[in-house]
Amino acid sequence: MFDYIDNKFVSGKMPFRPENSYKGTFGSVLNIAGSSKYIGASYLSSISALKIGAGYVTLACPSEIIPIIAPQAPEIVFYPLVSNSSGSISADNVIKNIQSYNVVSIGCGLTDCIDTKCFLFSVLNKLSKVQKVVLDADAINILSNHKGEISLKNTILTPHPGELAALLNVSVDEIINNREKYARITSQTYECITVLKGHETIVTNGLKLYVNTTGSSALAKAGSGDVLTGMIAGLLAQKVPPLTAAVLGVYLHGRAGDIAASSLTKYSVLASDIIKFLPNAIKEIVTEE
Repeated sequence: MFDYIDNKFVSGKMPFRPENSYKGTFGSVLNIAGSSKYIGASYLSSISALKIGAGYVTLACPSEIIPIIAPQAPEIVFYPLVSNSSGSISADNVIKNIQSYNVVSIGCGLTDCIDTKCFLFSVLNKLSKVQKVVLDADAINILSNHKGEISLKNTILTPHPGELAALLNVSVDEIINNREKYARITSQTYECITVLKGHETIVTNGLKLYVNTTGSSALAKAGSGDVLTGMIAGLLAQKVPPLTAAVLGVYLHGRAGDIAASSLTKYSVLASDIIKFLPNAIKEIVTEE
């Protein structure tokens, strides 16, 4: 059995924003993302967390891409990942500061080179110190090579079918043909929340299962998943419970895409347009000003 994620289901679930507040009231996100090949992923996953209401977002990324992103997003704080004397990116400083953030999102736009694998594994091993974590893309690929070595409690995974197939060691077709089954298995095996992306995205904690009703082929563009990761992280930062944050993030992501498509057509929607039209989607479900 499952519930559909629709307007009625999510109405009123946006976090309350008290007027007597400051940026710390709405939480902080450490987003570990980006590479010289995927610069846009780090921007999209960071700015979407802010756009959905997080108070403070720090982007930990290779130092060489910061001058490219900073002019486009002056609202983002940067944590440069600098190579050490051996030429590898050191995880020590990131790990030392991880506990100062409410949420950590990791994986968007990271490459799969050996250097990145070592860095990610070191960081993932320490994420148990963080209350809330969102793992996407290459972070999930790292888990596939280190099954059982890293705790995924308090974690939201956002795989597409290919990433989940690698994690569970089954074929992509098997995942696609049995999406509810394998989403549940993932959450039950790893004690996490699974967001299996695709048409009618599935969200489950292993017991409850939800099927999304928003979104279309307009979202089938590079960067769309990065926006979703940032949105979920931004909701978590505002103290939205993890399962609700995943459900709400998935719904608003799809709905913003639908609104964008009504204006731009399904052909022409870009990932950045999801962020642009996100306020329109939020207005539809906010019950109090």
